[in-house]
Amino acid sequence: MKRYQTPSQTVGPFFAYVLTPEQYRYPFKQLLPGRIDGKGKRITITGQVFDGKGVAITDALVELWQEEGIARQGTGTTPDASFRFETVKPSRPYIDVIVFMRGLLSHLYTRLYFDDEAKVNQDDEVLASIAEERRDTLLARHQGGGHYRFDIRMQGAHETVFFDL
Repeated sequence: MKRYQTPSQTVGPFFAYVLTPEQYRYPFKQLLPGRIDGKGKRITITGQVFDGKGVAITDALVELWQEEGIARQGTGTTPDASFRFETVKPSRPYIDVIVFMRGLLSHLYTRLYFDDEAKVNQDDEVLASIAEERRDTLLARHQGGGHYRFDIRMQGAHETVFFDL
């Protein structure tokens, strides 16, 4: 009997039970909270994940990876389907972002850069490799008081740049 590779996810999301149980109102604690502790300036990053029609996705999972740690947040925990991370401004000029959601056979990778770090962003090789008219899809907008807004658009006009890793 010949064996075939199965897709990583065909329906779902199945990760809810373990990765973001609170998002789906299960009585379990998440393994990774939406908080990264470390030395440096404390910041908050909020945003939403949007589909191709501009509708907020209520069951996406967003992970932040930075030198200071890893944090995970689901988008269904708030009435407006937003995510919220409390972290420190990273020692590198960016934060790696991973997106999981229904309908994706594999997760997507992107990066978050800070719009108030123009000099540092200018020197980043990865950001410089992206067409100039698309770079702004990777910028978290400073809202004041240590708060940044970063929306992720899965498709359509102003689609977020995703990396093929």
